[in-house]
Amino acid sequence: MFIYMVNNCHPFTRYMDQNFPLCGGAFPTLIAVSSVFLAANAGIKFGILPALTVTGLILLGILITLLVSYGLSKTLLKGIPSTFTLELPPYRVPQIGRVLYTSIIDRTLFVLWRAVAVAAPAGVVIWILANIRLGDLSIIGHAAAFLNPFAKLIGLDGYILLAFLLGLPANEIVLPILIMSYLSTGSMMQYDSLESLRTILLNNGWTYLTALNVMLFSLLHWPCATTLLTIKKETGSIKWTIIGAVLPTGIAVLVCLLTTTLFRILKWV
Repeated sequence: MFIYMVNNCHPFTRYMDQNFPLCGGAFPTLIAVSSVFLAANAGIKFGILPALTVTGLILLGILITLLVSYGLSKTLLKGIPSTFTLELPPYRVPQIGRVLYTSIIDRTLFVLWRAVAVAAPAGVVIWILANIRLGDLSIIGHAAAFLNPFAKLIGLDGYILLAFLLGLPANEIVLPILIMSYLSTGSMMQYDSLESLRTILLNNGWTYLTALNVMLFSLLHWPCATTLLTIKKETGSIKWTIIGAVLPTGIAVLVCLLTTTLFRILKWV
């Protein structure tokens, strides 16, 4: 017996619904930043704060998803009918061989292909930008200096904004790129401990406002390259792909601008 589920929505809406609820690649950044500023040196009793913060961000993402979907249905997608049909196969006893193939071979090859096709070239480009110097600064340093005025306006800094830009292939590499840029190491690296990460961030001018805006921007900014390519494939439109990147980024900038303005009005920075 087959069951059909019909969802009347434009393909673009489906991807926007998946963008704002937190993707797996952003979790390392959110957990690290929230732990550094809400748990480090704060005592055991405050250890639950990072978990509550990440949970709150997930709920915020769901709320923004609903608002954006409603707004799109009343504006860009108003009057555009479409149907998404999902056919559910009949229930069967799991086949061990099939499960092993799907979960190990198929998924492993997919991840390796993504690493070869996207992450590896991106790593080469990032290495070149970090190691070619123009005067006293690397290309990354010059790019960060160029972005710094705008980044400061929304409560970030040039290196943070550049790390998000260079992290387009995968959100997981945003924090390693940022650490590399701050330490001028010329290669991406992980932090040894939360305390060492805290020292690096504080030495580069981070405050609670910076941490908050990094988490908000990580939640709301453009989808990763893989998602954008999927949007292009599913919609067959460059226009919707561009909107898929610009719309969440605009929301991220607006939210960070609002928090920064509020902090400055209240003189918390």
